[in-house]
Amino acid sequence: MKQILFAIALMTLAAPASAQFGSLGDAAKKATQAKNAVDEFNITDAEERQIGEDVSTKIRARFGVVQDPAIHKYVTLVGTTIAKQSDRPNLNWQFIVLDTDGVNAFASPGGLVHVTRGALGLAKNEAELAGILGHEIGHVVRKHTVNAIKKSTVVKMSSDAAGNRAAVISSFANRAYEMVLENSFDRGDELDADKVGTALAAKAGYAGGALGDFLARLDERNKNQAERNGLFASHPETKERITKIKQGAAASSVLVEPRFKSNVKYEAAALTSIATVTDGSAGLAGSSKEEPKKEEPKKEEPKKKGFGVGAVKETVAPEKQSSQVSASGGARGLGADRAAKGGSNPAIVKTAVTAAELTTFKQGIA
Repeated sequence: MKQILFAIALMTLAAPASAQFGSLGDAAKKATQAKNAVDEFNITDAEERQIGEDVSTKIRARFGVVQDPAIHKYVTLVGTTIAKQSDRPNLNWQFIVLDTDGVNAFASPGGLVHVTRGALGLAKNEAELAGILGHEIGHVVRKHTVNAIKKSTVVKMSSDAAGNRAAVISSFANRAYEMVLENSFDRGDELDADKVGTALAAKAGYAGGALGDFLARLDERNKNQAERNGLFASHPETKERITKIKQGAAASSVLVEPRFKSNVKYEAAALTSIATVTDGSAGLAGSSKEEPKKEEPKKEEPKKKGFGVGAVKETVAPEKQSSQVSASGGARGLGADRAAKGGSNPAIVKTAVTAAELTTFKQGIA
């Protein structure tokens, strides 16, 4: 069966729209056809995971990974406890601690959740960590990234579709990474992730409103910032989100603070003390030892009718210092948390959690 080929194309084209489509009427018709085709394009769980792994590889290259099996084990136990309460409990959930002082968290499609040691340092108890991870899990469960890409106005359809599905998935992965680091989910997706994460944390036995406590501390941390900065700092406004979380949270006071403090030894760094990187500097791929390699210019592919995948440029860790506020699991502004320097080792720390370990861990939520 012939498959539809999509490519993520630049909004601004060298030729005017009339030259591309022949007329404004044709352009509108093709845009409608493209939107309908994108909406009908189904990504399998395996392809979603493939996209997520591509995104995770780039995130880990940007920030590095804490090479400590113990902290990964603990975060994995908390995250798995929450994920098992979700509508997608059987995904291959993976939890990764990023090696940076920046307070952030990132959800990659398919079940890969990243949290920084800076965020762990700002949290005060296990219930807050459960809320943070729950929010990111909510983005994955609801497929916010993939669905947002489908709704994006920069997704175009090739009129001579040839069934190159691998190229389609690669294009989705590039766009997904841009969304994670450079763009934002819409208001509904952010509130939805808050709602899902809070409910999952409460279902696991934690104080569901603890995420609101973390956000209040983050809001205080950012009160003197000229620009929005870091995790959960954009739309809807932090104070509004705190109110909604508290209103929707089940009555519970279970924080599990002692176990959290025995496992998490990080302290949040002051914004003024966080080392940052800038566009074009060494270290954007997580290492300050060498400049990123420049790609060899590619030969121009023969032009095809419509927008081909050949027109898509591979996305490599965009770190532009612009006025744009970015997001995934909350908006990432351009302050110190957003531009924080990362570690030099992107290697995954392999972590396995047995059913018996998970059962014992759950018994400690009291």
